[in-house]
Amino acid sequence: MTVEVVKPGVQTTVQDIGRFGYLRQGVLQSGAMDTISLRTANQLVGNDEFAAALELTIAGPSLKFETDALLAVTGAGMQPVIDGKEYSLGVPLFIPKGQMLSFKPIKHGIRAYVAVAGGFDIPQVMDSHSTYLRAGFGGFEGRALQKGDVLAIQETNYPYFNWMKERAGGIVKALKWGANSLRLDEESNQSIRIFKGTHWDRFTEDSQKKLIHTEYFLTTQSDRMGYRFEAEETLELKDAFNVLSEAVDFGTVQVPSEGKPMILMADRQTTGGYPRMAQVIAADLSRLAQLRPTETMRFELVSFKEAEDLYVQQERSMTERKAGISLRWNECLKGAGV
Repeated sequence: MTVEVVKPGVQTTVQDIGRFGYLRQGVLQSGAMDTISLRTANQLVGNDEFAAALELTIAGPSLKFETDALLAVTGAGMQPVIDGKEYSLGVPLFIPKGQMLSFKPIKHGIRAYVAVAGGFDIPQVMDSHSTYLRAGFGGFEGRALQKGDVLAIQETNYPYFNWMKERAGGIVKALKWGANSLRLDEESNQSIRIFKGTHWDRFTEDSQKKLIHTEYFLTTQSDRMGYRFEAEETLELKDAFNVLSEAVDFGTVQVPSEGKPMILMADRQTTGGYPRMAQVIAADLSRLAQLRPTETMRFELVSFKEAEDLYVQQERSMTERKAGISLRWNECLKGAGV
């Protein structure tokens, strides 16, 4: 049960929820940039929601399926195409053996995720399937996919897969229901919410106001390690001070000496030595991960309590979505849904 890479796309990697428990050894977390889309794709095909999937960046690959498969594509506006026909994002999709999966040019956002029922059969490295490109380990041989690569799919006897295969009759079949992984802003200048970081009070009052009221655009020097932003305004400290290297997190807003904010992303280092002015709230990390270079955004300051409440609300929504998907699948298995 395999999938052959006919065209690799710009940067297609294997990612799961991340590599946890190794920060003290200096091994970073990695994992999907947009975890909401990853989890939703897995939910749609009946996998553990934290399982490994393909993360597609900017332009999708062309994949030839050498086996029947149940899959779902979520995230950015990168519509799947099979046998010349376009299909919707966020729906369970059966693809028969011998068919090619490709993708329309991206409309908005930058990353999409492809999950297959049963998951990709790839060895774990430090309890994770995630690819860390800079160090060259994890995922598929520690790198982005290349033409000619062959990915194994685990044997699956999932009821969802069996039901779809039986009703598909050897042709492509998409269900009429699905789940939107993320509401992406198709227009630029979206708001990303933050709360005050460790060194917020070390910055001048004017700089604190500038961070909130300035329109920033994402530079092309941004990647899975960090997002770099540009603007005419610069941020200044009240007084210079020695910053101790301390632990940083996904979404930490650092301000290097040039005074332009930089946000650490999934492949961030384990510690950082720049002033940490703010932290992106957990509930906005997936939206941030879909921001494209040259797009603009603004920061919106919220309290730590608001950040907690928004995260709890997001997780509650994910739990409800998972339950809703299970309900729809159960209706299908009972003959009441399509």
